[in-house]
Amino acid sequence: MPEHNLPSLNPPKRILMGPGPSDTHPRVLAALGAPTVGHLDPYFLQVMNETQVMLRQVFRTQNALTLAVSGTGSAGMETCVVNLIEPGDKMLVCVNGVFGGRMADVAGRAGAQVTTIERPFGEVFPTEQVAEAVNRVKPKVVGIIHAETSTGALQPLPEISKVVHAAGALLLADTVTSLGGTPVEVDGWQLDAVYSGTQKCLSCPPGLAPVTFSPRAVAAIDARKSKVASWYLDMTMVRNYWGQDRAYHHTAPINMNYALREALAVAVEEGLEARFARHTRNHLALKAGIMALGLKYAVAEGIQTPMLNAVVIPGGVDDLKVRQQLLNEFGIEIGGGLGPMKGKTWRIGLMGETSNPRNVLLLLAALERCLGDQGAKCPAGAGVAAANEFYRRNA
Repeated sequence: MPEHNLPSLNPPKRILMGPGPSDTHPRVLAALGAPTVGHLDPYFLQVMNETQVMLRQVFRTQNALTLAVSGTGSAGMETCVVNLIEPGDKMLVCVNGVFGGRMADVAGRAGAQVTTIERPFGEVFPTEQVAEAVNRVKPKVVGIIHAETSTGALQPLPEISKVVHAAGALLLADTVTSLGGTPVEVDGWQLDAVYSGTQKCLSCPPGLAPVTFSPRAVAAIDARKSKVASWYLDMTMVRNYWGQDRAYHHTAPINMNYALREALAVAVEEGLEARFARHTRNHLALKAGIMALGLKYAVAEGIQTPMLNAVVIPGGVDDLKVRQQLLNEFGIEIGGGLGPMKGKTWRIGLMGETSNPRNVLLLLAALERCLGDQGAKCPAGAGVAAANEFYRRNA
């Protein structure tokens, strides 16, 4: 038999400044390597309890049905849709980027009668457009993206929530990119079903999807006439495992739950307001530097997400060459555009552990070099200088 002596796993060290995943806190990485116990072990049940308490804090909700779905953020999307939607139900989906389109696809697969309203990539929905569609369609559920990962646009939700509820519908919100980096007020905004992911502003590796359901949403689930289309994501069963009964449903990913518990502890210890302020400060410093280099943002002022910066690629500059040079020479990952923004924008993430002045200044210096190598005219040192000046004025 031939011997196969594979070398030990040794991934390169990157600075993750793309649309996710983000850099991971050492405490979270250590949690992944902690001893595995059984999924009904008293120690793990305590970890589940602690995770639920902190998820409620980060979501800013008192919702009893708040837990971590075993799967990435897209599993969270599917969980919310398939538990609220029965075949034939009407669902209105707001599409202004890739992930709104994905939600419409998921809803159609769940048997919904799907109606979409649209805005161009990089724009958000005015309340009036949603109100008109809600009154026309009369949906059971309205789905919308809070922070659209494909564009870096931040959707205001409080007024939309009011018109959705006034029409008797439920509001489902995607907070995959926003949770932990900018306010998400589940109770304050009366959001009915909300999902997120672990790998963005919570700085935990991808693998779990925090979800929370309001009492209205739970009532809708309990009133179903048909079984939830997905056995694995069926909250009528999964909640019995996360609830007092601890009834076995599936084997939870133990060490990923350790990691999420630790990531939430890091966020709560920092304090949510301080965490939001940190994300905003570093976003504004990066913006000052980007503009000093002669570049501009793809999203209008006032609706830019602080954790995901969509920057227009200047004419004559090769998108892929810049991203490859950043990765190969500087160990920095940034993302390219999606959909109609492909080849036209870079998506620069400042999420969770990645959001710090060191990364802002390093990226600006490295980007200046990459642009210069392609013949783009950038004032020497202007990006770093502008960011440093912002930090000095906003210490």
